[in-house]
Amino acid sequence: MHPTEKHIAIVSDNYSPQRTTKRCRRIADRAEANNVKIAYAPTNSSWLSRIEAQFTALRYFTLDGTDHASHKERGSMIRRYIIWRNKHATDEHLRQVVAGANVA
Repeated sequence: MHPTEKHIAIVSDNYSPQRTTKRCRRIADRAEANNVKIAYAPTNSSWLSRIEAQFTALRYFTLDGTDHASHKERGSMIRRYIIWRNKHATDEHLRQVVAGANVA
């Protein structure tokens, strides 16, 4: 738990399981009781999410032009990319791909 005098804002996309405060008062009541505001991004606005650009880079460096033989092989490539990405956050090519996808 966090101190209720501290306000927490959560931005959520429109993935249907995350839109529960409108359908589930239990979640809405708990959020209100704990000074948490859940804001939902508009429909079809994934481009507003800063994390989407990171997925674009993952796709560009790991998945584009590949034909992995199994989910295990694809998972291994994604894990290797994440390790590389965390070690090379300032890589100019990576930054260009992310910047190109970051329109918001």
